[in-house]
Amino acid sequence: MEQLIEFAGNHLMLVVALLIVIALLAQNFIAGIDKSAVDPHKAIEMINREEAVVVDVRPMNDFSEGHIINSINVPANSLKNQIKTLEKHKDKPIIMACRSGAQSSTAGKQLRKEGFEKVFNLQGGILAWQNANLPVTRKRKK
Repeated sequence: MEQLIEFAGNHLMLVVALLIVIALLAQNFIAGIDKSAVDPHKAIEMINREEAVVVDVRPMNDFSEGHIINSINVPANSLKNQIKTLEKHKDKPIIMACRSGAQSSTAGKQLRKEGFEKVFNLQGGILAWQNANLPVTRKRKK
């Protein structure tokens, strides 16, 4: 313990830098926790019990290669222009999905700003869905 105190006294700048890095990492970790994230199994539960709507924000080409059954494709780059199409689902939980969960998280924040209250992000996106061996389809919802 004495050696640690002696080291800290001799290398004050290093110790201060270490404390700053630890504080920034902790802040980043806490800010990165998405309380609205749901894993694929929780998403299934919400779809079956609460009639949650899945909104896939991937580009149409990616969506057509495989998506969650009955999901709606609203590409992230046109979400702002198509929010009116989601208004009819405003009273239901909405699960946002993309390839890995990052883009859909941003899209979910945008929906919350527009007044949607029950917006969730599919944690890990379609990749996590497929890794959990859950079904995807190539058929478009009519």
